[in-house]
Amino acid sequence: MRIGCILFLTTALTSAVLHAQVSKDAGTDWPLYTHDLAGSHYSPLKQINATNVGKLALAWSWKLQADTVVSTAGRGGGRGGVNSEATPIVVNGVMYVPAANRIVALEPETGREIWSYPVGGAGLSRRGVAYWPGDRTNPPRIIFTAGSKLIGLNADSGKIDPGFGKEGQVEMTVAYSSVPTIFKNVVMVGANPGGQPTGPPGDGRAFDARTGAKLWDFHSVPQPGEVGHESWEGDSWKGRSGTNVWGFYLTVDEERGIAYLPVASPAANFYGGDRKGANLFGNSIVAVDAVTGKYKWHFQTIHHDIWDADPPAAPGLFDVTVNGKKIHALAEVTKSGWMFILDRVTGKPVFGVEERAVPKSNVPGEESWPTQPFPLKPPALARVSFKADDLVTAGDTTAEHAQACRELVDKNGGVSGVLNAGPYTPWPFRVEGGPVKSAVVFPGGTGGGNWGGTASDPATGYVFVHTMDNGLLGWVEKTKEGSSLPYDKTSLDGSGPGRGNFEVRMGAGGAWPCQKPPWGRLSAVNANTGDIAWQIPLGITEQLPEGKQNTGRSGVAGPIATAGGLVFIGATSDNRFRAIDSKTGRELWVTKLDRAANANPMTYRGKDGKQYVAVVATDTLLVFALP
Repeated sequence: MRIGCILFLTTALTSAVLHAQVSKDAGTDWPLYTHDLAGSHYSPLKQINATNVGKLALAWSWKLQADTVVSTAGRGGGRGGVNSEATPIVVNGVMYVPAANRIVALEPETGREIWSYPVGGAGLSRRGVAYWPGDRTNPPRIIFTAGSKLIGLNADSGKIDPGFGKEGQVEMTVAYSSVPTIFKNVVMVGANPGGQPTGPPGDGRAFDARTGAKLWDFHSVPQPGEVGHESWEGDSWKGRSGTNVWGFYLTVDEERGIAYLPVASPAANFYGGDRKGANLFGNSIVAVDAVTGKYKWHFQTIHHDIWDADPPAAPGLFDVTVNGKKIHALAEVTKSGWMFILDRVTGKPVFGVEERAVPKSNVPGEESWPTQPFPLKPPALARVSFKADDLVTAGDTTAEHAQACRELVDKNGGVSGVLNAGPYTPWPFRVEGGPVKSAVVFPGGTGGGNWGGTASDPATGYVFVHTMDNGLLGWVEKTKEGSSLPYDKTSLDGSGPGRGNFEVRMGAGGAWPCQKPPWGRLSAVNANTGDIAWQIPLGITEQLPEGKQNTGRSGVAGPIATAGGLVFIGATSDNRFRAIDSKTGRELWVTKLDRAANANPMTYRGKDGKQYVAVVATDTLLVFALP
């Protein structure tokens, strides 16, 4: 299940540096994109807690711009714009973060620039960087991606480390626009091959952190003789693209050396007549040996996906106690709105999963899978169905909004013509020139859960996740001659054919969904029982009258949790950054930002003894602390 090039592994396993800490004090630093390899997004810091978080104030900010040269407490310099999804890391008292076209090291107490490395060309990942602690012959490195390049810098000087690859660069061949995951001396990356049915593979890969040599390549579309190959009918596996590990990070069970790959849906997104079968490892969590890439187990969350409902983030790892038995578990959220809690050693469901019959597609040539896996616990964390009386009314929002939504429904077939048969409603086929008859599918292509992933609190056993209730509207029809697919999804969204989100534009208020609120939620799942501990709408629509504003809002970033009893999250399109009581879901602190915080936050303790909380808001790094 992997290609050769497994080099230097004996040395890698025996080298003493493999047991060195990434950070001198990982409890006070934030040394990885997710804080730790388990993907907990959890910090043991508790100086900021439920009793004092209301006093949180801006300590400093820094503009993530190509020409920034000055940063002072409370304000950042620079000009221009950048849409960043970055989570900084702090290791041994230094913060590292990607800016517009460079990597920078900052003093985490003030934002003072320590060094800056300009990245030439296009494709610098604006999501984050990774830290490798070095060994006897190699200095600590900052490792990041830029297009198809994997680049290593000296973490102390910010200069290219020529000992990594060829003069500091490794050619990955297929681009990856996110954060490398480093376990021991193994640097793991995913792939962003594009959304065409055929093309570059979407495999997960690994490279040696010392030399840059390729270690392994896991085939996300199984080749002949490999597990899962039979799930692709005929030759549909050949040259297949999509089915890729696009998530922003991977997670690793450090004790067992197991890495977890979240593999996306096959391309094309909405038509699979050219790929009959279950299509492994599409829409799967795949467990592999982190050092060799050897297959261990998989769990497929959707068979033969025709909804683009990827597992958008690697699973969070934690331990649970069920009926008195300790289980090493993981939680995977999907864009289909479900959370799967599995034994991370075996891949078996902790609370049970059953295959249920789902509606059949009527698109010519399509053979949708007759059943889909439904977790028995927890229940869906986002809307998964729609009926006529779920359409928004003037009493829910405004008369103007309700009217615009009725008009959208009328254009797409009317109340009787907009279909939903529950979870996994297929796209209906529309004959050329025939009457408009649409499906409205929940969740749509951007939610339930998305790339922000989960955060988990070991004290309570709660797993926190942000989900969206955005719907998608449309049908499948025959494509124009010369198209790469014979059929594809289209819709009428009020401006002609398009992707057809189930929403309308409301002037300065942006896009408002057409179903009754909530439109976005933050949930806490008790992983020991599988029950929802609490769930709240996350985000407000301030253009609505008072009393109707608590609608929840869209957003794809996720939360973090702290030992101070707090959940911090930006994410929402109302441009807010919030602190939530992790036990109750009560909002304890909120601040309005100039732009959306479309990134996962992080927290750390500075050399001055203060706890800081940081989040990137589009083009600015904002850092908060108690006075």
